[in-house]
Amino acid sequence: MKRKWTAAAALAAAAALITGCSGGSGGSGGSGAAPEEKVTLTYANWSEDQSPAMEQIATEFEKANPNIDVKIQTLPWPEYWSTLQVGAAGGTAPDAFWMLADHFREYAKGGQLLDLSDTVKSAGIDMSVYPKAVSDSYTYEGKIFALPKDFDTNGIWYNKALFDAAKVPYPDDTWTWQNVQDAAKKLTDKAKGVWGIAAPIDAQGGFYNTMLQAGAQIINPEGTASDFASPAGVAGLKFWTDLQAAGDSPTLKQLSDTEAVSMFENQKVAMYLSGAYWAFRFHNNADLKGKVDVAPLPQGVKRATVTSGIGNAGYAGSKHPEELKKFLAFLGGTKAAEIQAATGTVLPAYKGTQQPWLDAMPEFNLKVFIDAIDYSVPLPVAGNAAEWQGLAAQYLTPAWNGEKPVEQAAKEYQDAVDKVLAKQ
Repeated sequence: MKRKWTAAAALAAAAALITGCSGGSGGSGGSGAAPEEKVTLTYANWSEDQSPAMEQIATEFEKANPNIDVKIQTLPWPEYWSTLQVGAAGGTAPDAFWMLADHFREYAKGGQLLDLSDTVKSAGIDMSVYPKAVSDSYTYEGKIFALPKDFDTNGIWYNKALFDAAKVPYPDDTWTWQNVQDAAKKLTDKAKGVWGIAAPIDAQGGFYNTMLQAGAQIINPEGTASDFASPAGVAGLKFWTDLQAAGDSPTLKQLSDTEAVSMFENQKVAMYLSGAYWAFRFHNNADLKGKVDVAPLPQGVKRATVTSGIGNAGYAGSKHPEELKKFLAFLGGTKAAEIQAATGTVLPAYKGTQQPWLDAMPEFNLKVFIDAIDYSVPLPVAGNAAEWQGLAAQYLTPAWNGEKPVEQAAKEYQDAVDKVLAKQ
């Protein structure tokens, strides 16, 4: 029997993950357990929206493997990461869990992830079916430690009703930065509490993309230095600070009180530049029915978007490594991808399984996200990426608030990032 933890039960879930995971309570055997003995695997995630699909995937796996029971565990962010960190260090982590590229290396370096290299060979898994940028993100020292679950690129989510009211043409693939800025100004109506765009300090959905579009690298190919203070890097940051300075975005304080995605859902923001992963949430919001669509990101000097995706990883200390490998191989296969796609839950990484995702939400021009693969760049994950990315708000907030020149804030952030990279 599978169980699901909700956000309301976060504390209880954290206790369960710390004290009772890594094989759970089912069966006494490890990898050599007799077929009739029941083995329990735990599978952790951080998304309530995706939990039903994860339950369905687990059920399909159990049908083919009746001696293995999979328990789905859902924790809200950031409890998920703090609990995983404690569990991985203390020997009580879930058997299977979601991993992100910017956290991956620290877990891989610490020997906390199950090596799937032999499983990929024995199960005949063709790694070319996944976007290379995503699969490469979960390879460390030539070994594979996670199989891609999904992937994401970015686009302009926009509210058609607000565009119509302001008599502004919808975004399309010809839009440049100037088009976005001009539209944001026309769409902003302070009297109605409506802003043209949300401009938070958002790396993956925001300034990474504009830096790349301006010609910056973000991190050099060797992973030893960052590029925030270069002319192109500053230009990519200024795209966002200019929107803040013009008053065409909610302030950082307002975006702290209410997240950008929530302001978009509340129809207080007309444009929100972000990823494919919001499609399912917007699709399920009845208040947005017929009002929302998506277009490609605007072009700077060139067209670009960062891409990344969740990987399904396993705990190296699992009491049931063979059963776990079998489950992870299933999670990386076509059936699991098809379930994710057909339910509209997320854009699956497995090549050839994306069409049902498009069909599940025909009101959106979701092909934008698939087409973006052609000009996508891997999310930068050099060094301790979670650490240096976590410094962004500290160093960039003064620029967003107009308290420091962008050039100065960018240089201070670059110096801080380079210090982290030097610790590799």
